[in-house]
Amino acid sequence: MVAYLPQHELDTKDDHPYLEPAIAPFAGRLGGNQDFIVDRNDPRNVEVLEKVPDAAPCMTLAEVFDLRGFLSPDLYKFAMLECVASMMNVFISCWVTTHPLTATTSPKTQAGVYATVTFFSPLFGGITNLLLTPLLIYTFSPSSGGHISPTITLATFFARIISFPRMVLYLIGQTFGGALAGFMLHSAYGSREITIGGCHIDTSMVEPKDGLVIEFIACLVLIFLAFGVALDPRQANVFSHATAPWFVGIVLGIVSWGTAFTREGYIGASLNPARCFGAYVASEFPSYHWIHWVGPLAAAIGHGLVYFVDPLWAEGTRSLP
Repeated sequence: MVAYLPQHELDTKDDHPYLEPAIAPFAGRLGGNQDFIVDRNDPRNVEVLEKVPDAAPCMTLAEVFDLRGFLSPDLYKFAMLECVASMMNVFISCWVTTHPLTATTSPKTQAGVYATVTFFSPLFGGITNLLLTPLLIYTFSPSSGGHISPTITLATFFARIISFPRMVLYLIGQTFGGALAGFMLHSAYGSREITIGGCHIDTSMVEPKDGLVIEFIACLVLIFLAFGVALDPRQANVFSHATAPWFVGIVLGIVSWGTAFTREGYIGASLNPARCFGAYVASEFPSYHWIHWVGPLAAAIGHGLVYFVDPLWAEGTRSLP
């Protein structure tokens, strides 16, 4: 029987093994700024990289599309965690902006839109995103990477820091989590006649193509800023791992609120396809539901092209002291 020893004493004793935090190396960890990785040039890591090619950045196309990842039990576990995170995020962020389905009417007071639910409903949604998103990232980032949204997963894939199998499994998990949240939202609200902020367009006033433009630029802003503070290794010492998730939450809160009240008939960008998928499961699928996928996908591709021109890593250089 081994007597109890404090952790700091165990650290100095080789003959007393102890448990360590289970943090798998992963370049696409949100808030990790690619610090939790292995050295791709170290021969001791060959076996790890064969099983988890995105345990280090700078993957080749062969490594990105290595389909052996579909046989990895860990990726299915992480996808399940993304499902749980997405379910919680979608339910809360939808619930706080849900109101009865009514026809869009023009403001009648001198305050205009600033005295209507069109202004205040997304304001509460933005505040919720600002506070909830960082906490979810803190919670799930050590395991799955804390993407929680298909937008971030698509962006990390086109930036070549996650593998194709991980992208597919995460997208399935996140979307299924959104669907589960949609079923619960319908049950909790008791009706399908609802409007959810960020997932509704009055097509008699706004063309879906106009909504697509807003969705694209809003996702582009979110992706670039999220990468800049939470995934770019050049910024690790600037923002640190502790503050990066809060900056992501601030960006999400501002963009989701700031796109919601300018144009009559449009109540905000989705920024998260799984969220609107859940919202439509709770209500009904409109004809414009495709813009919530095409917008983030186009933004992720555009962002990936920029990072291809301006790569995150350079061979043979040393960081500044």
